[in-house]
Amino acid sequence: MKFLTVIISILAVILIAFNLTKVNFSAPFKDDSIIALITILSALCAIALMLILRISKRIEDKVKGRD
Repeated sequence: MKFLTVIISILAVILIAFNLTKVNFSAPFKDDSIIALITILSALCAIALMLILRISKRIEDKVKGRD
């Protein structure tokens, strides 16, 4: 599970880097720039979800170790 979360996080970072090159900073809310911004936001959400999943698995392992 840890391997999968790391791979998804790395792919999300790559998507963020790629879409930053697509954003037109002089008009960020027009044409392809808005799509790039939405994709950047969704990649940030994916990273946040993977961090939450990783932390919850770590908590689950600690709780199981105490029983």
